[in-house]
Parts: sequence; structure tokens; C-alpha cells
Amino acid sequence: MIKAAFFDIDGTLLSFSTHRVSPGTIRAFNKLHQAGVRTFLSTGRPDVLIPEMPVAFEAKITMNGGLVFTPEKVLLSNPIRDKELQAWLNLARDKHLCTMIFTKDNMFLAQPNEIGLKLRNQLEFEMPPVVDIDEMRGHTAYQIIAIMPGEMDSAVGELLPHCRLPRWHPYFTDIVSFDNSKARGMEAICHHYGIRQEETIAFGDGANDIEMLEWANIGIAMGNADEKVKKHADLITTDVDNEGIENAVNKLL
Repeated sequence: MIKAAFFDIDGTLLSFSTHRVSPGTIRAFNKLHQAGVRTFLSTGRPDVLIPEMPVAFEAKITMNGGLVFTPEKVLLSNPIRDKELQAWLNLARDKHLCTMIFTKDNMFLAQPNEIGLKLRNQLEFEMPPVVDIDEMRGHTAYQIIAIMPGEMDSAVGELLPHCRLPRWHPYFTDIVSFDNSKARGMEAICHHYGIRQEETIAFGDGANDIEMLEWANIGIAMGNADEKVKKHADLITTDVDNEGIENAVNKLL
């Protein structure tokens, strides 16, 4: 029996073309709630970048599991080690890389460039306050956005041994604490609500959704997901612009 459903945002709940939740997804949420299924958000975004949506969530996994909370309680909080943040900021300064950091309540951007602006336009989020990169040093960061090519991932991973880089976009990679993941956030939520792992489903499309799809009893990859993501799913549905969530929910319920 399904008791909990977890949803990524970009490419899953929100279309990259319309930036909206589809009518079919709204119908699917209504069907889940009528069946007694709790719905939860699971995203790489910080709370400050989560848009208003016409669907409801009882708890949120944000920043790839770095911060997990209900409206009343923080269930999990695991920021990046300060030593690792400083190492990244030194590299970003020396290489003049565009970078963002997400804190509990804010976000900051340093050294903006054309690629960073393209990213902002594609995901359609509000531009963070632009600061000097050294102004980022006094903050507690739960997630770093590194605007850099994939060829740099290996070297940056060696520089930050207690972090991992769940890249889900060609323009940039997320950087989070090594033991943070959406799956760890799911585990915290299920423990809080008394839900068993075998009672869960999850929807995602990006590489940072792989652990979530594997942890869920039924992991559902959107049709627009990368092939490497689909390999970790139990079910592949249609893409986000063709009512992928509704089609999967109708099949499962």
C-alpha cells in the first residue's frame, strides 16, 4: 500500500518550457490525497527558491537533503563543513568561476557571468543578491552551486573530500555534504511520520534524484529523464510535458 509520494521540482513537477504544474499533475495529487497518500517535496532548491505551486506538501527535503523540515520542526540539518566551503571559494576566486551558496534562509551569488544568467533564465528563479566572493565566507552553506564544466568535477571532488557533486545540469553542479541525499531526507521524513520504506513512491528526472528513486519502493523516472537516471527506476512514465505524473499515478492506483 502506498502511503507517501516524493516529488522533485525541475523537470518533474515543473516543466522546463512552461515553468508550471500541469492540470494532470493537480489531478494526480487530488487522487493521491483521496487515497490517503501523503505528498512530500524533494528538491535541490533551497526553500527561498521554491515557488508557490497549486499542490500541497506536508514536509520538504531541500538542498538535496541538507535541510529537511515540516512546518513545525526541522528533521535534518547538515551543512557543508566550513573548511570545504573555504576551499571552494578560494578555487572559485582564483578561477573566476560564477558560484552561488544557499544558506538556511538566503542565497548569494558571486562573480556572475553569462552562463549563470542563462541558468537563471532557464530555471526562472529570482536572481540572488550579488556579493563579493569573500562576503560568502561568514555564512553557513548547505549547498554550493558551481557554474563550471563537467570536466572539472573530478578535480573539485578531490579538493572537497567530504562533499559530493550530484550534477544534474550541463551548466553547473550542486555541491553538498557527502552524506546528504534526497534518500536520506526521505528516511528522516518516513521515520517522523511512521511510514515504512516499502510504502513509498518517488518521482524524479535528474542525476540528483537517483538515490531517491533507488530508496523508494517504487522509483518513477520521468520520460524526459537522462538514460542513466532511467536505469535506476522501477517505472518510466511519460515526460513532464505529457502528464507523466498523472499517467504513473493512474497506473499505480
